[in-house]
Amino acid sequence: MTAIKRAGITARRPWARRTALAATVAAAGLVLAACGNDDMDGMDHGSRKSSTAASAPAGDNPAPGAFNDADVMFAQMMIPHHEQALQMSELAASRAKSAEIKTLATRIAGAQEPEIQKMKSWLKAWGKPESGGGMPGMDHGNGSSDGSGMSGMMSEKDMEQLKAAKGVDFDKKFAQMMIDHHKGAITMAEDEQKKGRNATAKQLAANVVQAQQTEVDEFTAILGRL
Repeated sequence: MTAIKRAGITARRPWARRTALAATVAAAGLVLAACGNDDMDGMDHGSRKSSTAASAPAGDNPAPGAFNDADVMFAQMMIPHHEQALQMSELAASRAKSAEIKTLATRIAGAQEPEIQKMKSWLKAWGKPESGGGMPGMDHGNGSSDGSGMSGMMSEKDMEQLKAAKGVDFDKKFAQMMIDHHKGAITMAEDEQKKGRNATAKQLAANVVQAQQTEVDEFTAILGRL
């Protein structure tokens, strides 16, 4: 073999080894990709773990993060519950005799109106209706006199009696009804704390428990003086 031929063979050997190595790496990459796809297809990443868990769209979200049916139910129930408390509180301005009752009624309206708007914004962000439409599991233990299953709700008859009352009679009825109403809200909020998933909803529930228990104590003290 001539020197020229030996040089040509020597020059081609590194190129051949590089070509073989590249082919081997490419084949290995295809195998790993195939395995990776199989693993991904079979993995449960949590989003399908429960039909009750979901996340609201990103962006300017008033209640960011995951939420579940308990969060939705809490908002859907607490909105009309708060709205009735506002209706009751509005009556105090013209019917109550006690300055303490009037002050508490004003405080209740000032706190619960913003909470109603917050909960409505959550439901909009979550893509849920404001009304639960008689969702199962709505009776949280305290019962309701209006048949809705929402704890502490006053019936139409209760509301008519409150509207007809004035002076000390109104003060007594208002205080007792609001105690029952608040206790119902506390029960619903405690249920949200146990079963809810969304951090914003659970924080509001904690605020409801604290604020309304304080008002229950105040109404109880007022009743003792009337």
